[in-house]
Amino acid sequence: MLLAIDTCGVTGTIALGQWDGARMTVLAEAELAAKTFSAQLIPRLRELLRERSATVQDLRTIVVVNGPGSFTGVRVGVGAAKGLAEALAVPVIALSRLALLARKGGTEAAAIDAGRGEFYFLHRAEGGSAEFLLSADAAGEYAGEPIAVFEASLAQHWAGTRLVAPPSATDALLGAIPRLRAKEFDDIVTLDGNYVRRSDAELFAKPVTGRR
Repeated sequence: MLLAIDTCGVTGTIALGQWDGARMTVLAEAELAAKTFSAQLIPRLRELLRERSATVQDLRTIVVVNGPGSFTGVRVGVGAAKGLAEALAVPVIALSRLALLARKGGTEAAAIDAGRGEFYFLHRAEGGSAEFLLSADAAGEYAGEPIAVFEASLAQHWAGTRLVAPPSATDALLGAIPRLRAKEFDDIVTLDGNYVRRSDAELFAKPVTGRR
């Protein structure tokens, strides 16, 4: 049994899945209300497991969407995934929210509103893929390309947007299949949030000066 966690957005989701080595079966998904992730994630997980006569000991892999998105939400999800993985001695797979969005839209590019006139942006090309902050002024560089979005307000920036539902924990379970087949897991010691943008605390921190 697998647990997937996505707390990157305004609302969060967790999902349980069953992997038999060839096929993923989604067993259940539950929504986490805004601003309740820390308080509700574990209780909701217990409820989902109890409904299937299971416990956390039945979990064999943790899948977590590690951003970009809400800094607090990303930290909650990644922290929970690392804590559970360490306690249960199971592996972790971390997935990009932008990559899941592109997968859902069937595109090589995806965009999420990052505020301040910027977008979290994923672009894939022959040379590989990159995730970065894209300014509204530079958005025209990707005009004409199919771009997956889940916010209707972003359609004004690109003619080729494909509007889909926001990625969820269920999408994370399905997106993890190639990694499960390859047995490609993340190191929980070094695993961190995929923030793309530095936090306000880092951006506006006063420089530390040496004492004389």
